[in-house]
Amino acid sequence: MSQKSPLTIMFSAGESSGDQHAANMFLELKKHQPNLNGLGMGGAKMAQAGIDIRYDSGSIGVIGVVEVIRHYGEIRRALKLMQQLVSTERPDLLVCVDYKEFNLKLARYAKQCGIKVLFYVSPQVWAWRPGRVKTYGKAIDMMAVIFPFETAYYDAENVPVRYVGHPSVDKVHPQRSQAEDRILFGLDEKKPVVGLLPGSRANEINRMLPVMLAAAEKLQSSLPDSQFILPQADSISDELLQGYLRLSSLKITVIKNQPYDVIQCCDAVMTTSGTATLEIALLTVPMVIAYKLSTLTYWLGRWLVNISFIGLPNIILGKAFVKELIQHEATADNLAAEVKRILTDKTYADEIRANLILVKQQLGQGGGSKNMAQLALEMLEKG
Repeated sequence: MSQKSPLTIMFSAGESSGDQHAANMFLELKKHQPNLNGLGMGGAKMAQAGIDIRYDSGSIGVIGVVEVIRHYGEIRRALKLMQQLVSTERPDLLVCVDYKEFNLKLARYAKQCGIKVLFYVSPQVWAWRPGRVKTYGKAIDMMAVIFPFETAYYDAENVPVRYVGHPSVDKVHPQRSQAEDRILFGLDEKKPVVGLLPGSRANEINRMLPVMLAAAEKLQSSLPDSQFILPQADSISDELLQGYLRLSSLKITVIKNQPYDVIQCCDAVMTTSGTATLEIALLTVPMVIAYKLSTLTYWLGRWLVNISFIGLPNIILGKAFVKELIQHEATADNLAAEVKRILTDKTYADEIRANLILVKQQLGQGGGSKNMAQLALEMLEKG
């Protein structure tokens, strides 16, 4: 390679998912370039992988217009620090992972400084503001997309793009069999299991968990044999979660750090919108998607977003085969009714599973982290 040795890659990840993606990519890179240096903004996963964290992104991983406004000062400070790092450290490559608007600003600055930019996880140009393809094209050297249908948007504008595979395909693997997990988690094999996935952010827990608990109580009234299980995200504190669970009369099994084993135990899942819907799809478990935003964020979304669905499985297949309950429709009654239908109508549940298998096939064989590492090495070799 013509660059100085050892090479340095700077990462910018603002949310927990990006933290994991960057960590996995860096570990793959180190297999090829053991002396490679990594630094930047991220969280615990990146630090564990050996990346020198100069800014902990835990305080700025927020979603929604109102939440971003509340944290604007801290987000701005983080951006200024990262821009300073770009100019002082002069990395051989900047890898921006998701966190779209922040990383677009950082990418523009890096390009001005003559630093190569690889953007990982495309903004959802297929959902709103397709003109952003040109905007990002001017700020980056390569866009790495995680859905196969996304490449067409960049090809149409002659923006360098590569489909690298969705990261979830590689990581969504239970550690044990379903039978072993049900025994381990104390679940009765003969009784239906319902999963509650209220999200991985505090504001999602505050909005969605009370609704899901109320729905679970209604389910137990109509289907007394129902069992309930909740995989606790490592980003959610015991204090926050237990504060809600103590208010419920239900017995809910809480399992930490084993989300895929928990999901595979379920006959039906209530989940918030997001990457979790794709992980559930990869495990082919029927689900209902529910989501609530602040009123301002919701109405801005209604105005800006040009897409029929919010659930990734529905988006991938282009049809609403998974029920979506958004904002005022995300009620305990509606959630309970849909889960009950999944549990009692075998034909309906089997149809959902058949479509989830198609989603899994669409996403391919995986290898996202390896593909990203290979792409980064190609960019470094070009000098």
